[in-house]
Order: sequence, then structure tokens, then C-alpha cells
Amino acid sequence: MAFVGKKFPDLNVDAMNEMGDTFKVNVLEEAVNNKKKVVLFWYPKDFTFVCPTELHAFQAAMKEFEKRNTIVIGASCDTPEVHFAWLSTAKDNGGIEGVTYPILADSNRNLSSVLGILDITNEIFDEETGTVQVEGDNVTYRATYIIDEDGIVQHESINNMPLGRNVGEYIRLIDALTHVQEKGEVCPANWEEGKDAMQANAKGTAAYLASH
Repeated sequence: MAFVGKKFPDLNVDAMNEMGDTFKVNVLEEAVNNKKKVVLFWYPKDFTFVCPTELHAFQAAMKEFEKRNTIVIGASCDTPEVHFAWLSTAKDNGGIEGVTYPILADSNRNLSSVLGILDITNEIFDEETGTVQVEGDNVTYRATYIIDEDGIVQHESINNMPLGRNVGEYIRLIDALTHVQEKGEVCPANWEEGKDAMQANAKGTAAYLASH
């Protein structure tokens, strides 16, 4: 199910920070109550391979997100305790020490199930035990959401496990969204802050194409 153009799900999820504090985070409320954009990015597992490179990359870009009135939230299906162990592990030992944004611990998979981003390739009902058994790791793909100040999802994307994200692309998308919000123009292919945008009509398209 696509969530673009819809309200982000209104769910409370456990989270952990670098201080070892466990608390509840509601992503929708973070956006609406703080009047900020939110970048929520999911990754498969703590203590793995591509994942720490992404968490450090988002941390390195924190000042750029903050300048754009944007909150960054990480998320996986690991428990808060596992998150804290990873947060306490040095970078040169494969850890994410130094990450300061909150990380959701969706260990009951309530939110990731609603979003439909779990790695489940098949479900089988076992008549003997009366249970549903799944094929797949039942962890999340690399899903990313940009949510605006009204709690509306403006972007969602999903990468398979081996494909790391380009953090700069989410900064570009936030810039484009802000331009649309403030200027009422739309942003063409490969648009970046400072480049020409266009009016959302036939004349605007013709004028843009004629000069580019």
C-alpha cells in the first residue's frame, strides 16, 4: 500500500537514544506538533553491514536537516536494548557510537506491518500447529519516508537489503518540497536548490523546456 498523499500512521513506537533512554515516539505527532518535516528511514538489522554506513551518513548530514526544519528518525525491528548496545559500540568496531537522533524499536512490528515493508516472501498456515509461518527474515527493507508539517507523506521509497541510500537525495527532495510549499512552483527533473523551477501549466512547461 502506498502512503504518498496520505497521513502517516498514528502509532506510538518504542525508541532509544544515545543516552540509553527508552521512550515512545509517534512519527505523525513529531511532524504535526513540532511543525517540522520528518525523514524516517528504516534499515534491516543492527550490527550488520550496509546499515551502519547509512546511520553514520544521516548523522553526518544532521546540520543540513536541521537547517531545513527537519527531524531525522531511524528505525528497525530490533529491541531498544540492542539499539543501545549498538549505540555504545565504537564506529571502528562496526558500531554507531555518535548517532544522536532517535531510533525506533519496532520489535512488535506494528508500524512496519502497517507500512508493508517487512521482508516476508510467503505466509503458510500450518494446520497441525494452527500457526502462520513466514518465509523471509521478517525484518524491514530500506524504506524511507518524508513527512510534511501536516503529517502527510510526500515521499516514500524502498531499497532492497544490499542497496544503500544516498542521503543527499533526501536533502534535495526536502529542498524541492519546501520550494513547492513556498513558491507554488513545481520542480522538474534533476532540480536542485537555486535552479529554475516551473509553473504547473502548459505554458510553464513550454517556457522551461525552451530555455533548458
